[in-house]
Amino acid sequence: MAAVRPVCSIFQYEAPENKAGTAAMPTVFSSPLRPDLIRLVHTNMAKNKRQAISVKDESGYDTAAASWGTGRAVARIPRVPGGGTHRSGQGAFGNMCRGGGMFNPTKTWRRWHRKTNTTQKRHAVASAIAATGVPALVFARGHKIEEVPELPLVVSSGAEGLNKTKNAVALLKGLGLTAELDAVVSSKKLRAGKGKARNRRFTMKKGPLVVYDQDEGITRAFRNIPGVDLACVDRLNLLQLAPGGSIGRLVVYTEGAFKKLQSIFGSYKPGSSVVKKNYVLPRPIMVNSDISRIINSNEVQTVLEPAKELPRAFRQKKNPLKNASVLGRICPAALKLKKVRASAHVKGTKVQAHNAKLKAKKTEAAKKHKKASRTWYKELLEAHIPKVEEAADESEE
Repeated sequence: MAAVRPVCSIFQYEAPENKAGTAAMPTVFSSPLRPDLIRLVHTNMAKNKRQAISVKDESGYDTAAASWGTGRAVARIPRVPGGGTHRSGQGAFGNMCRGGGMFNPTKTWRRWHRKTNTTQKRHAVASAIAATGVPALVFARGHKIEEVPELPLVVSSGAEGLNKTKNAVALLKGLGLTAELDAVVSSKKLRAGKGKARNRRFTMKKGPLVVYDQDEGITRAFRNIPGVDLACVDRLNLLQLAPGGSIGRLVVYTEGAFKKLQSIFGSYKPGSSVVKKNYVLPRPIMVNSDISRIINSNEVQTVLEPAKELPRAFRQKKNPLKNASVLGRICPAALKLKKVRASAHVKGTKVQAHNAKLKAKKTEAAKKHKKASRTWYKELLEAHIPKVEEAADESEE
């Protein structure tokens, strides 16, 4: 919901730098901002301007083609008859063929238009009007409002009687819209594509929208200014209030139109709208949407407990092969063994002397255990072979 002031300033149309008074802010400016609803309704409304278009039902079937059937090693697609030209024998009718009909051709009885609920459209318009009073949204949409004194921008009802374009331009420039008008003129570009030949040759950004109550010449005065649109307050259109479905258009209200918004849209009470039967403005979910202001208020902060800081649960994993303290926790005897292994390489230590004794014992034992010589094997063979030969002779006899 947009922040709403109780009153709004009204600027004189003859001298826009002066104020003609104030007016009570209509309740519609406190409506909740619903960009999702505006986008949905805008999409459906934009579809209702489309004209039916389709291809001719005879397209692709303007030849007496017939299939050759099977047995000729070609596909059974209908083929163009005749001879003496490249066209003869070519496939026809099929959507895969050159010059054939399209698949699922467009029809004029397609569902071009969309129906939208009346209350939905009214809610979308109310939300779009509320967005016109928020400077941040208007600025974010791309309008040049640095020199605009106030939003919503309201001028006295005498502006509805302007008949000359030069007076209308002077009024807009006096309201601080000089940069906006210059930006609109400089944005005129040649359209890309075939639209250049379809009565829409140029593109131009949207300028301010002038909302009036009675047409006493105001439409004649403003209609030739580039980018400026006009709308009667009794016939407000969402396509003008939120072009492209984006909220925050720069709107200049006349005093009569601004005051009439209250009777058109009413308030949050049933039956308050004079024009729209049984219509009630959408009630905002939050009265104050400034969350940071609510949280930081004294009422909320006094009942809140101070924020608790949890201990930082972070423990670095250390390598026991490199960290002695971690190794000691895992295997208490490992540190002692490590010292023993280190002292084995230091001269004069008990460990080195003990290792030297063990090595000497192994050396002596190795010397006592001599390898058998070859002579011993020879003697063994000489003593054994004759016995084997005698036993073999006896067995033969």
